[in-house]
Amino acid sequence: MPGSAAATFCATLADEWVRCGVRHAVIAPGSRSTPVAIALASRSDLEIHVVHDERAASFTALGIGLATGVPAVLLCTSGTAAAHFHAAVIEAHQADVPMIVCTADRPPELRDVGAAQTIDQLRLYGPAVRWFHDPGVPAHEQAPRWRTIAARSVAAATGTRPGPVHLNLPFREPLVGPVGELPPSRAEGAGWTSTTDGPRVLAPDDLAGLVRRLDHQRGVIVAGGGTGMRDSAAAIHRLAAQLGWPVLADPRSGCRSPVATTVAAFDAILRHPGFAADHAPEVVLRFGTPPASKVLEQWIDRSGADEIQVGPTDAWLDPAQRLATRVVADPSRLCAALDGQLVGASRTPWSSRWRRAEHRAQTAIDAWLAEHPGLHEPAVARIVVAAVPHGGHLVVSSSMPIRDVEWFGAPRDGLDIHANRGANGIDGVMSTAIGVALASGAPTTVLIGDIAFLHDSSALIALARRPHAPTIVVVDNDGGGIFSFLPQASSLSADRFESLFATPHGTDLLTLAAAHGLSTTDATTPEELADAVACGTPGVVRVRTDRSANVGVHQALHDAVGAALGR
Repeated sequence: MPGSAAATFCATLADEWVRCGVRHAVIAPGSRSTPVAIALASRSDLEIHVVHDERAASFTALGIGLATGVPAVLLCTSGTAAAHFHAAVIEAHQADVPMIVCTADRPPELRDVGAAQTIDQLRLYGPAVRWFHDPGVPAHEQAPRWRTIAARSVAAATGTRPGPVHLNLPFREPLVGPVGELPPSRAEGAGWTSTTDGPRVLAPDDLAGLVRRLDHQRGVIVAGGGTGMRDSAAAIHRLAAQLGWPVLADPRSGCRSPVATTVAAFDAILRHPGFAADHAPEVVLRFGTPPASKVLEQWIDRSGADEIQVGPTDAWLDPAQRLATRVVADPSRLCAALDGQLVGASRTPWSSRWRRAEHRAQTAIDAWLAEHPGLHEPAVARIVVAAVPHGGHLVVSSSMPIRDVEWFGAPRDGLDIHANRGANGIDGVMSTAIGVALASGAPTTVLIGDIAFLHDSSALIALARRPHAPTIVVVDNDGGGIFSFLPQASSLSADRFESLFATPHGTDLLTLAAAHGLSTTDATTPEELADAVACGTPGVVRVRTDRSANVGVHQALHDAVGAALGR
């Protein structure tokens, strides 16, 4: 019957995806994708999320993968709809986030003839996907291959280096038809399997060589974000305690727990010239992706330290191009393999000096904020980090919010922090948080600037109707605040700087949110902000800040930490 092959093909894909552990599908509505949409929506064991805008849909799928480590199926119709997925595909590629991208397409006879809503979708995302496949128009004689396509897409998305997979699926009309008998399920354990175990442990000789490299007194561990970092946090801190080294912990790493080895205020501490010079490391052991701090990277660069990068994938993470060694291994297993083999600085005052600096820095930040009450941007970051309910998630925008959280967020337990730092863009931040909230079901907060908020405003469509929605804290300084920290601010006239970089928009953000049926509030005191985040009520919380004073506030806080460390 017409349409039966397409309907049965898509039902088979959905059945096999569920069998492989997929639990979420994000659908951007369209016509040519009808067979896949119906197949996905027919599954009671799949959570279906319909998102009107393709870019918002793609970042929602990204957030699901970010929170769970399991790919969501992402679906759109043919044509430019597929192009709107590209930014999220790039982020998933560079941040190793699993995702199964399905773009419906016209059949071959409608390509290159001027047919409506038809573009060249073959290998549309280039090298940014782990696997691309176009199986052609479904036909019943191909049925034995259908389950393999679905299983392989999951295996490729969750393999040694997780990331996006692209299935381009052409369909002929009619787009609706009866579902026939599905191909038989594969035997349990048969077929494609994920290769996430990968190169987990080092050979004995390599491990012995690494022990020799690490057995120094003046060493630090830099813990960044990335694949497997949260699961490895406890093991990293045990290794640090054994070595007597500090853990300079990125907020995304899962390593910012309030334990003796954590140094969260490393950016402010390393701005102190005396401390930075006196504590130059001989060895830097890196886990995960680099933190945002330029001060940290410059300090490591000046030290000439022996740098060793550890990660579970073969992603090349060396933006400064100075790594001595890359170790592809699971961080937890590597730390366990090193257990008992290192002395490091455990019998020296090295760790206690870092611990004392961290205590003085955190105390100085608290004291300065108490003496200068109000909702300037460092205070907002510190309050939000502290107020998210235990077991919750915080999604932080790039530009200033991630830096303020890195610089001024205090250590705590019970919080997972996410940020799109693969490509470091500001696009899709709220959509990513929506995906995190939908997948986790846990309280989720977004900390975002006004420009990034507007950039992703299509994420607000139908947000009020979703079963799980984040609390959106938007710092509104009417422009791009980060540019005030860059040389452009002092080298251009005020008018030119405002028009090209600060870019004030004049939009009433709460009116925009209210138009989408969302609850809105203005937080004007630290207490109001903390209460709004702690309650976890979905909606938009605006915090107005003064962009012209922002640089001075940051400098004053860094100066306060410097004074506490001693000039």
